[in-house]
Amino acid sequence: MALLDKHKTIEKNATLLLVGTLLVVSIGGLVQITPLFYLENTIEKVEGMRPYSPLELAGRNIYIREGCYTCHSQMIRPFRDEVERYGHYSLAAESMYDHPFQWGSKRTGPDLARVGNRYSNEWHVQHLIEPRSVVPESVMPSYAFLKETPLAVDTISYDLTANRRVGVPYSDEMIASAEADIRAQADPNADTSGVLARYPKAKLGDFDGNPAALTEMDALVAYLQMLGTLVDFSTYDASADYR
Repeated sequence: MALLDKHKTIEKNATLLLVGTLLVVSIGGLVQITPLFYLENTIEKVEGMRPYSPLELAGRNIYIREGCYTCHSQMIRPFRDEVERYGHYSLAAESMYDHPFQWGSKRTGPDLARVGNRYSNEWHVQHLIEPRSVVPESVMPSYAFLKETPLAVDTISYDLTANRRVGVPYSDEMIASAEADIRAQADPNADTSGVLARYPKAKLGDFDGNPAALTEMDALVAYLQMLGTLVDFSTYDASADYR
């Protein structure tokens, strides 16, 4: 009863109610904000992780623009059924250069955290053009227009610069070479030594089946083909944790 009386007193006193509200909001804000100051200490460095190449970053931008994240997550949780289906569970370091990250549990379609190298470029292109031709039960819409849409490359250096401002370690050399790198990675006849030096394990060559044109399909497939391929899990059997 005494507690109820105190509650009524606070409700009837605008000053006390304001102070109490500010106190609660401040505590909640600190709980959310404080961990960000220790982010560097909470993400373990993992060998192999690197920033996205310009072509991969362009593909990721298209992935987000088209809302792919609304049906596909990129976060394999540490449960036996997920590890057996998708592969090693996701590590925090694998998303350290993602702005925004693609975590979640919404899976109208399968999780894509380990989709890189699972299918050929041709499979991805056909799947994006007509999903039900390779997955009959799919409810995914067609993205055939990506193969006909030229990829805008003249602003890619600005994308790298923007990512550097939020902590992605793109060097001046990477930014200066961005336009050349985005073209070279998708050109089977180009000198790609610079691309590989700056972005180890980058997938190279024609992605959309038309080496004469650089399209949004090239970029999206390049992005999909690198997902989950940077960290070497070949010596680790994640399923052993759940036996």
